[in-house]
Amino acid sequence: MQKGISDYKIGLLGGGQLGRMLLQSAIDLNLDVSIMDADPDAPCAHLAKHFIVGKLTDYDDVMHFGKDKDLITIEIENVNTEALKELERNGVKVYPQPHIIELIQDKRKQKIFYQSQGIPTAEFVLTESKADVLNHLGMIPAVHKLGTGGYDGRGVQMIGTDADIDKAFDGPGVLEKCVDFQTEISVIVARNERGEVMTYPSVELSFHPEENLVEFLFSPANIAKEIEAKAQELAFEVITKLGMVGLLAIEMFLDKRGELLVNEVAPRTHNSGHHTIEANQTSQFEQHLRAVLNFPLGITKTLIPAAMVNLLGSPNHTGNVIYEGLFKVMQMPGVHIHLYGKKITTPFRKMGHITITNEEMSVLRVLVNQVKNILKVKA
Repeated sequence: MQKGISDYKIGLLGGGQLGRMLLQSAIDLNLDVSIMDADPDAPCAHLAKHFIVGKLTDYDDVMHFGKDKDLITIEIENVNTEALKELERNGVKVYPQPHIIELIQDKRKQKIFYQSQGIPTAEFVLTESKADVLNHLGMIPAVHKLGTGGYDGRGVQMIGTDADIDKAFDGPGVLEKCVDFQTEISVIVARNERGEVMTYPSVELSFHPEENLVEFLFSPANIAKEIEAKAQELAFEVITKLGMVGLLAIEMFLDKRGELLVNEVAPRTHNSGHHTIEANQTSQFEQHLRAVLNFPLGITKTLIPAAMVNLLGSPNHTGNVIYEGLFKVMQMPGVHIHLYGKKITTPFRKMGHITITNEEMSVLRVLVNQVKNILKVKA
């Protein structure tokens, strides 16, 4: 007898805010999702029907969690891919595929892949240590990135002059020549098992100057139509050449020459797609589920322009969270509040996000700054 949609056992590795929002979309589709996370108080812990405490990088924990599932997917790349490969050999579907997760886990392998596939990216060299960076002074100013282990702005260091070499990482990494860019954009693209591909309109990113985190974004991006068309084509090219099934977020530089360069990718739902819950016909979270389950992909049309503001923990504040100015922001037009259920705030921790919708982009830019100045995450 054929399984019904609610009989299909789905396992999600990671119980953070991305998992929380994915779970909300899964409920709409009446999907049975089990979640594993190392934190017993993770954002998904008290919402998931089945929540297991386990280490995502531990072979045995991942094997035990996945052995009775029909499908395993992820909300974070830092997972044990050897266990996922074994589960795949045992007949469990794993999307995105383990070898692709493995490639994206390592920024060095990512860059080599782009180079080998003719995908435009910033000039780079591989480095083995801090001392090795000294052999490539001609690349400076540059960005030094750890090959593995970096996440949410960690493992990224700006090397502006020779005097900054001491800031380089003493381990295998990538030294990327700084790109003279006009703007940074992100395109989210989905692909299912049948090879159907859908892209979302580009969004314009603004990063926090200290933490290398997306501070806010605007959708659609303020770029020319021909650049938008190139961004869509490039996103299609990247996911197709990877042969990936799932959702892929692709951060790109638009340089001063008008050329697009792929910066980094994430094989999962992403901070640059949060606005799609309110602003697009299909949210990135529903689209992820559609892709990995080989359902028809949803229409990605923008329904209304939007901006998204990340709610980050204030500097010098650690402890039980207080959202200062929350009620005032709730009274503002077009504001949609998403809190992640984290009880403790630390400096620059992602505690939630605000999506603002409005037909006029000029109004959105004003509202973003108002929200940023009014709402503070403190302890």
